[in-house]
Amino acid sequence: MADWNNQKFAMPMFNDWVPEGIRPWIYLLFAFFFQLSGGVYFANLQHMMGATSMMREDIQLIAMFGVVGVNMPFPFLFRYKLRFTNRQLLINAALIIAVCNILCLYVTSLPALCAISYIAGFLKLCGTFECFSNIRLWISPKQDFGVFLPTIYIIILAAMPASNWICQQLTIAFDSWQMMHWFMVALMLIVVLVIYSCTHPWRFMKPLPLVSLDWLGCILWSAVMLEIIWLFTYGEYYNWWDAPLWRAVLVALPITLAVCVGRMLHIRHPYIDPKVWPHARLIPILGMFFVAEVMNATPHALQNTLTGGILHWGFTTTSQLYIFEFFGYALGAAFTIFWHRPLHQKYTRLLTVGFFCLLMYQVMMYFYVSPVLNIERLWLPTVLRTFGYAIFFSTMTLYLKELIAFPTFFHALTVSGFIRNGVGESMCSGIYNYGLRHQIADTLNRGIHPDMQGVIMVAVKEMFGIMCLIGGFTFLLMLLYDVQPIRSTMQKMMPLNKIGRMLKHRMKLGY
Repeated sequence: MADWNNQKFAMPMFNDWVPEGIRPWIYLLFAFFFQLSGGVYFANLQHMMGATSMMREDIQLIAMFGVVGVNMPFPFLFRYKLRFTNRQLLINAALIIAVCNILCLYVTSLPALCAISYIAGFLKLCGTFECFSNIRLWISPKQDFGVFLPTIYIIILAAMPASNWICQQLTIAFDSWQMMHWFMVALMLIVVLVIYSCTHPWRFMKPLPLVSLDWLGCILWSAVMLEIIWLFTYGEYYNWWDAPLWRAVLVALPITLAVCVGRMLHIRHPYIDPKVWPHARLIPILGMFFVAEVMNATPHALQNTLTGGILHWGFTTTSQLYIFEFFGYALGAAFTIFWHRPLHQKYTRLLTVGFFCLLMYQVMMYFYVSPVLNIERLWLPTVLRTFGYAIFFSTMTLYLKELIAFPTFFHALTVSGFIRNGVGESMCSGIYNYGLRHQIADTLNRGIHPDMQGVIMVAVKEMFGIMCLIGGFTFLLMLLYDVQPIRSTMQKMMPLNKIGRMLKHRMKLGY
């Protein structure tokens, strides 16, 4: 293989006896393994509630700690890569994730489980990034982000329903929610065994020390996200303003945020570079991410209420939908590549296509709400929703890449992750649950249905109708907004040695 630093694909960390043709496939598979992992798993929620005597909100909070953990390593990723070898990063990430999965089976303390889930999520992204960073030129020999980023999201997005499907199948087969944890331990040990036996320590440049990293800033910004998530996760349980604890967290949130902003503006190497925030298009991008989260959150709050509270479908039935989610996410990310490369079409047109698919899901579900609904009728809406969300997710990240220069791009990813990773989902879930409760109370007062199932069905239908109106208005605005891409050709991927020299230079200047 050719030289690494000449921007030609090579994987010199492998031992010579490993065939060159399978090396990138090994790392692609390992990236998928990392994406399957977590601290706790949403698909096990009902089983964990029964086994651990925890509330639904407690388990959701633990899972959200893991989601936040996934978002926070972005500003540190290249620093880790320039300090440790590929072998060290992958082995340690896999081992720690395996330990976290074991601990989640035996630890009963809620704060401890939250910390374990956060660590597992943090290492999940570190392992995924290390795998993809070594096969980036294999994915796109032309160094094209328009191909590389959507390909990454095929794995990242498709792994979410795959993890839920595997979790439910293992739980059903072995009649134990713990089997998913042991399954992930086995996968992580496979990663360790293969990396240990098939690779050797290798560096492409001298290691850079882990200095000028704002660890405290990472913790503080994590605290801001987690306080918002806590407020919306426990809002319905504490009846929002009525609980002193809920009000106390609400008061603590702006204080924590003020400390984060003050620290960001007064230290030389902040966790989030202040240059990211003044960008004129950052707020609209964050708004678009939030819109996508709002439209994509209805299955968790509304569809699950329909299938569980009215239709009484079990795990065997609902697990079919994860298969269609998998294909929807994969097809959406692949369609993004096709749109940007062979077709060379505008960003906003593709976003309009993606949002139309999200809107069609809401419209179809509005007409499908019925006590005699068949599972087959949900296949197409599920594919449309995930197809549209994958388009939104991939295209907005590409758009962000074109707007933000490389030194601050990973900081911008963290900022966008404030909406994408946890906060947006929790806010939408809390708002939907509050709206659903309000609609149920209103339907009871009007006496439309004599039985509770009919009341819930009417409330769910009305909520889907509200989302159709909001989505339709947003779709009309998107049709009116049509701009050209930032550049006619996208930026090329930078050589890793050039990135290393850039970071080394910034360290000398005190950044």
